Amino acid sequence: MAETPTFTRRQFGACLAAGAMAFGFPGKGIRRFASETKPGSFGPAKRVIFLTMVGGVSQFETLDFKPMLSKHHGKAMPERYTKGQRLAQIRGQELRIVGSPYAFQKYGESGAEISELLPHLAGVADHLCIVRSAFSEAINHDPAIHFLQTGSILPGRPCFGAWAAHALGGDNPDLPAYVVLTSGKDRALNLHARYWGSGFLPSRHQGVWFRAQGDPVLFLADPQQLPRALRRRQLDALIQLNQQQGRKWGDPETETRSQAYEMAFRMQASVPDLLDVSSENPAALAAYGPEVERPGSFAAHCLLARRMAERGVRFIQLFHRGWDQHRDIPKDLPRQCREVDQPCAALLNDLHQRGMLDETLVVWTGEFGRSPMLQGYLSPQRYGRDHHMKCFSLWMAGGGLKAGITVGGSDELGYEPVLEPISMHDLQATWLHCLGLDHERLVYRFQGRDHRLTDVGGQVQRQLLA
Repeated sequence: MAETPTFTRRQFGACLAAGAMAFGFPGKGIRRFASETKPGSFGPAKRVIFLTMVGGVSQFETLDFKPMLSKHHGKAMPERYTKGQRLAQIRGQELRIVGSPYAFQKYGESGAEISELLPHLAGVADHLCIVRSAFSEAINHDPAIHFLQTGSILPGRPCFGAWAAHALGGDNPDLPAYVVLTSGKDRALNLHARYWGSGFLPSRHQGVWFRAQGDPVLFLADPQQLPRALRRRQLDALIQLNQQQGRKWGDPETETRSQAYEMAFRMQASVPDLLDVSSENPAALAAYGPEVERPGSFAAHCLLARRMAERGVRFIQLFHRGWDQHRDIPKDLPRQCREVDQPCAALLNDLHQRGMLDETLVVWTGEFGRSPMLQGYLSPQRYGRDHHMKCFSLWMAGGGLKAGITVGGSDELGYEPVLEPISMHDLQATWLHCLGLDHERLVYRFQGRDHRLTDVGGQVQRQLLA
């Protein structure tokens, strides 16, 4: 009988590392990405500000004017639309059409139709690229947010921000490449760290969440008794130990840990300056609305997003909760729109006036839309809408997109797209294209398969591009 071979710890670690390289286990993926311009350069967009409206915005009260809904208000939804279709909370119920009581008008030279609930956004209509024919593959919040963020309904995949940080890095060594800010309230919808996770990409590419109150990043400050120079010496010693450990075991997460310590040390100086808005022009501050003075508000976060963009943060993501309006749209939706309308318009104007909009891709979207069918009371004073993945609306601006256009359209009752349907993977492919990245070549080998943000789908939507 052959003798069983024995290994030293060093040899065993080397074998593990070699096996992980060969089979694509976590932490040993193989990346392959390509710019559509030339290696190391960018597309029209150098950065992304991603405004995520968590809960599903009702397109019929905001961006998709459907007079036929009001004409047939209260009538039964024709079965030809819904037979065999997936429904969320209204399945098994009588399906009735509900119209919107809110007026729409055409704005700007583009003639974009926008609701009276978004008057400030209407004022920047000629900056907007509106899509009215987007669709998703998930009908409930958690999988739909994952699909928006990662291109998959399953947790564990890298999000868009992590892909961008992985491929392009950051422009400022003193700030993370990917920063996340959260606002709004909705007890039914928690925000999970996996929504801005790096999945199987190296963990240094995950989003860094800035808290609204207290220290923006936990444990960032040194103890009062610890001098800055001594802290520097401690980190240098710790980094040397981690480097020794990394060489011994070949685990890339060891290097990630060292980079995290170093970034935290640098952020101790850069973050207070970032958050100090005392130098901002009072008129510029006022443009974001009265809530800009309240830490943690969506308005304050829009201002911080512009300041981060100026300082070289590659991907800035704002999550704003509260759009899951099943029962009382007349009460909840106007408040939500007031919270985001003026700050969004101010952000676009601010970027434009500073010459940054053409280099900044701004996206405003929810994970899906709302149904043309009623949920709750059939009353103009109190009605709701269910989740709807078949067709919803969003807007984008800057970053190489065509300004002042509205693309796509739904059927007369807004149930599904009939003109230029655009899938979530199509959108993701287009966003990467704006950053100068080919979505089919931005891949990472994991567990024997090449993965990408757009999975096995997606086409760049050339009609959206300038």
